[in-house]
Amino acid sequence: MILNHYSESELTAAFGIDMSSVEGLGVGAGWGRVAPGASTHTDRHDETEFFVIVAGTGELTVDGRTHRAGPGTVVLFEPFESHILANTGDTDLVFLTQYWRDSARARVSAQSRVRPNLTERPQFVFSTPPTPNGDLHLGHLSGPYLGADVYVRYQRLNGNRAWHLTGSDDFQSYVEAVATREGTTAAEVAAHYSAEIAATLKAMDIEVHQYSVTNKDEGYAEGLRRFFSRLVDSGSVGPRATPALFDAETGAYLYEVNVGGACPGCAHGTSGNICEECGEPNLVADLVDPASRISGTAPKQDEAERYTLPLHEFADAVAEHHGLGRVPARLRELAQRVFARETLDLPVSHPSDWGVRPAGDDPDGQVIWVWPEMSYGFLHGIERLGAGLGEDWSREVPSPDWKIVHFFGYDNSFYHSILYPVLYRLAFPEWNPDIDYHVNEFYLLEGQKFSTSRRHAIWGKEILTPDTVDAVRYYLSGTRPEGERTDFRRAEFDRACADTLVGQWQEWLTGLGERVDARFDGVVPDAGTWTAEHTAFLARLSLRLDEATAALNPEGFSLRSAAAVLDGIVTDVRTFSRRQSALAGIDRWSSEARTAVALELAAARLLATVSAPLMPRFSAGLAAALGIPAIETWPDTADLVEPGSRCTLSGTRFFGTG
Repeated sequence: MILNHYSESELTAAFGIDMSSVEGLGVGAGWGRVAPGASTHTDRHDETEFFVIVAGTGELTVDGRTHRAGPGTVVLFEPFESHILANTGDTDLVFLTQYWRDSARARVSAQSRVRPNLTERPQFVFSTPPTPNGDLHLGHLSGPYLGADVYVRYQRLNGNRAWHLTGSDDFQSYVEAVATREGTTAAEVAAHYSAEIAATLKAMDIEVHQYSVTNKDEGYAEGLRRFFSRLVDSGSVGPRATPALFDAETGAYLYEVNVGGACPGCAHGTSGNICEECGEPNLVADLVDPASRISGTAPKQDEAERYTLPLHEFADAVAEHHGLGRVPARLRELAQRVFARETLDLPVSHPSDWGVRPAGDDPDGQVIWVWPEMSYGFLHGIERLGAGLGEDWSREVPSPDWKIVHFFGYDNSFYHSILYPVLYRLAFPEWNPDIDYHVNEFYLLEGQKFSTSRRHAIWGKEILTPDTVDAVRYYLSGTRPEGERTDFRRAEFDRACADTLVGQWQEWLTGLGERVDARFDGVVPDAGTWTAEHTAFLARLSLRLDEATAALNPEGFSLRSAAAVLDGIVTDVRTFSRRQSALAGIDRWSSEARTAVALELAAARLLATVSAPLMPRFSAGLAAALGIPAIETWPDTADLVEPGSRCTLSGTRFFGTG
């Protein structure tokens, strides 16, 4: 017999609480004590684990969902489920834990499409609101906007409540710069390009369920002032005189677009406030060899009083936040570099006439900096979306039930994954936001960065038509800059359209339709006799479905991987079709040949399914040509097409002239 008693004298600090071991049970085991007001660190591991609460009261947060816990509560955590145990009572919360490795169970959990997809919880999927100082080019579209659209479409196919939110980031200094150059007002520039951006997103078949316009939305400015006042009331944000740069000739305050120099972190050329190369912020006054873009001269340095946040004080808070959701290693490493600085007193307001002024009178003539503003804008968008859906979602009282998912470029990483969690902590101390981050790198054009000033860009409207949109989405998905910079080359895009989409996809689908017409009078046949090759091919289709599920699930979300699965399905079925064609027209093997055709049609059905999030028009057209309903649910299995369905593949053009 093994007998063990809970003993406070044996407890030592571990996982943010106090723990002791229980030996000899054949599995890992121990006692845990959570003090009043304390909680365990966020934990996620490959072991199966269970807790038995024996004393005290608290809350369990499992993959973002909160549950009450008290004496007699037993909970089992599947591998890779994140979990936190918090003590909400006045006495110690004591629990027993046991944990063990089960490789089979871990494999099932890792491959599950149920565990990482958040049934019932509302998911607010944001693509970074674009700056309305110009329209969207392919570099923009390849990153946050296509990513968020595909993500939401897949989540909805899984029956989850997900919405895509974005908008027009009107108060950017870059908008004001265009207005100055064009001799118009910032409001006019923002309104014009906001409409152009919305039209381009629509042309790209990117569905946006909430499009907020910060300069026009009713109640936006008032809500922003209240949010900013919360930051000031926290005691961490307040007016402070710190070094700043001014134009030597005009005396104008310099930041963002109006100043450039070398990044103090990586020495790469940069504008004020953020370095697109290394992702680190700068304070403008710390730029190396700065130059004013107003007069072209070396600026003067002086002090300016601005609302300032001592960001360096929140390294532990950011690390804690990064333990909760999906945070790529690239973002954790950026945080490590940012917080390696001894101090980082970050101005969160700037002297300007374009923007929303704080509620207080001091400092005079300042507006809330547009990047901290955006953190509020996300909450504003959620409330506006909810109003249209009949949901009581409040920007003033964010809910722990919300799941927020951000898609953005690496140059915005500092704001999204470091600054915003700190601002939310200050404004809403009781809210622990559950946020996943999806970051993309720069998408190049012919080996160089997209540049509007050098006219080195392909604008969305230049290439997008109803006939080309699926090809563009396919190519941008397959070359999306995930983890590394990638390149759009027009010749390669044209070759992919001609050789892959027309030369392989269209050719196979048309040929399949012609065979169904010739042999079965245009009606989908039932499978006949199965051979070992047939069962192996069905198994192969099932593996492709698993690959697509893994590529589109939140944890491993990758458009490049998903696009590769589409190509893989077509490659597999063309090889299968070529080999099975040897039996065509041989009466003795007609039943087996019929099964081969039924399996090719099953591959076409799978292609329609897997392409639905990436290429929605193609998917709908293919489903119609197979005589089946449009894809509305994500399947668990690769299925045959229902026998008797009318097949019109031979007369359907999906791409080009094929």
